[in-house]
Amino acid sequence: MLIPLLVNIISLSGNWDNFFNSSLISVFLGISLIIVTRGTKKNLNVKQTFILTSLSWLTTAIISALPFYMGELNLSYADSFFESMSGITTTGSTTINGLDECSPGILIWRAMLQWLGGIGFVVLAIAVLPGLRVGGNQLFQTEFSDSSSKARLRLTSLATWIGAIYIFFSLVCAGSYWIAGMKGFDAIVHSMTTIATGGFSTSDSSIGIFANAYIEIIAIIFMVVGSLPFFIYVMAARGQITRLFTDTQIHWFFYALLGAIIAVTFWQTQHNNIDFITAIREASFNVTSVITGTGYSTTNYWEWGGFPGILFLFLMFIGGCAGSTSCSIKLFRYQILYATMRAQLASLIRPHHIYVPKYNGEPITNNISDTVFAFFFLFLLTYALLAFSLSLLGLDFVTSISSAATAITNVGPGLGNIVGPAGNFSSLPDSAKWLLSFGMLFGRLEIFVILVLFTKSFWKN
Repeated sequence: MLIPLLVNIISLSGNWDNFFNSSLISVFLGISLIIVTRGTKKNLNVKQTFILTSLSWLTTAIISALPFYMGELNLSYADSFFESMSGITTTGSTTINGLDECSPGILIWRAMLQWLGGIGFVVLAIAVLPGLRVGGNQLFQTEFSDSSSKARLRLTSLATWIGAIYIFFSLVCAGSYWIAGMKGFDAIVHSMTTIATGGFSTSDSSIGIFANAYIEIIAIIFMVVGSLPFFIYVMAARGQITRLFTDTQIHWFFYALLGAIIAVTFWQTQHNNIDFITAIREASFNVTSVITGTGYSTTNYWEWGGFPGILFLFLMFIGGCAGSTSCSIKLFRYQILYATMRAQLASLIRPHHIYVPKYNGEPITNNISDTVFAFFFLFLLTYALLAFSLSLLGLDFVTSISSAATAITNVGPGLGNIVGPAGNFSSLPDSAKWLLSFGMLFGRLEIFVILVLFTKSFWKN
């Protein structure tokens, strides 16, 4: 919190006391926790890991909301918590009107939340979720996931590699934005929210404010970079560069991305009479933004017609690759679902043959298939319940289904005129904002990590 404080002091914009007061509260709570937990050095068991994972993200959002609540924006705590949760989960939805007039401290604070949330989830997805066997993530169980002292050393090495690669991409992205025409401050903010696939911007008009094709190309490149597996980057940095080209999850990601871009471009040229260059430019940027869960926009794609609106809604439920800063269901689960269904169909034709579904050439165990199917069911059920609850609060059909989708998939803008790319969530009732905030948390921690805390068996000895 001292970083945005210094930014506001240097820029002579004032409005630094909210960060100072918030940092004092944060320091007090942090030191208190250190004092009361001294002398308890021991390995975490599975239950403690579930609790720690859930509460660390929740408490971070609670404390990170203080600068919004105590600052010049005059936000309610519901709005502040929504903004904070949207940042730390890299969702990108906002309740702030007038970003162009906000102090630079607030803008850099929003970007920092997304940047830290992005790298935080990468480490969580690689080092924690596989060991907790959440939603098929055990497919990526590695030597880094056990609790031995040697594994902790390897985990430290892995985290160092990931951090170095993440910082490197952020710096290259910022430099590229600056060379393309962004001011230095805008380049820093957007680089952090691009590589984190978060989507917070310095303007209500998002990236569209720059009207610069080179900036949009850079954004597309680094949104894709953030959506690919970071453990593949680590392997490539260690000499196994071929993994970047042989991993089938990456192949599927590009198939989905290019297919959607071609479909939207065709629609724009044939049904909206848009020239090909404009159509492919707008389609490439906005499709990439939605499928990666970033949430930037250059235009109000809700006005493009029915087909793009429906397609973007489905793209929200795809997401990037496992082990990336991206969100939603993710490609590897669709691959497992497809491989399992294909094996089942083949066994119907030849019941005496044995068909083993495979992922990247390796057999998929029944345990992994079961957890992936369970994840699909719970993800869609949670989405349906969230949309139904929003409708009970008085939201219209489009706003309910798109708001629920954008929260549970951590994408950012929804569809329609209220919460679409040209609007925000400030006009929704506070009860809806609280629901959506927890929907973001559920989606980011992949449902099971939260739901397991509400089972009786979890709390039994």
